[in-house]
Amino acid sequence: MSVSLDDLQTIHYEVVDPGEHGIAVVTLDRPESRNAQNKRMTYEMNAAFDDASRRTDVKVIVLQADGPHFCSGHDLRDAESHRDFDLVSPHGGYSREGQEGHMAWEEELYFQMCWRWRNLPKPLPAAAQGKTIAGGLMLLWVADVIVAADDALFSDPVVGMGVNGVEYFAHPWEWGARKAKELLFTGDWVTADEAHRLGMVNHVVPAAELRPYVMAMAARIATKPSFALKLAKESVNQTLEAQGQFTAMRAAFSLQHLGHAHNRIRFG
Repeated sequence: MSVSLDDLQTIHYEVVDPGEHGIAVVTLDRPESRNAQNKRMTYEMNAAFDDASRRTDVKVIVLQADGPHFCSGHDLRDAESHRDFDLVSPHGGYSREGQEGHMAWEEELYFQMCWRWRNLPKPLPAAAQGKTIAGGLMLLWVADVIVAADDALFSDPVVGMGVNGVEYFAHPWEWGARKAKELLFTGDWVTADEAHRLGMVNHVVPAAELRPYVMAMAARIATKPSFALKLAKESVNQTLEAQGQFTAMRAAFSLQHLGHAHNRIRFG
């Protein structure tokens, strides 16, 4: 089933001032579950990002979230089937037994989707308030620029669940190697100010100013030539790839599924 932008259930999507300086705004909208990421949210976000990327009247894409928190992580109560959605990666075997099906599905829903969004051809600033936990970090880390409210907190506590970290394993790139180890080992929270000091967050602003600040930044970015913005983004991303980012993240994703397989054997 294709996701329709006319019938969105988990996000809002709008284009502000379409034209030469247009800004697309993608807003997570499951505040009752603290914006937990279910399958529908993933595919609705992807549909909105695709539309914004293809439109000639959109220069910048903003990611934000309604409610007190940015995202509480994966929705473990999600009951919809992958068969309800048109898949985007050329993989199969989602229903196979053992770790094969689990790994194939998370490859589609998490790793490949996040890598796809990380490489959108337009600048993607994001606004984060409240708590961003585990899988929520992946949604945030695909952004090119992150602005945090002064009440923001960040954590990936899944080592306590028996795996190395969330599927899109950008921790060493976002926090630095030693801090990434500490935060993964302990599951501790990172404050907005510490995230800024570590380089994960570009700016920290009062919560009431978060959205206006990000929209003002998006408007400034939107005055620049679209092709130059694309080239600048690709230049930075390709530098990270030359340093081995993609290969390291793929390896970490495989290790995560070793952890999942171990848990299956140990706990049934």
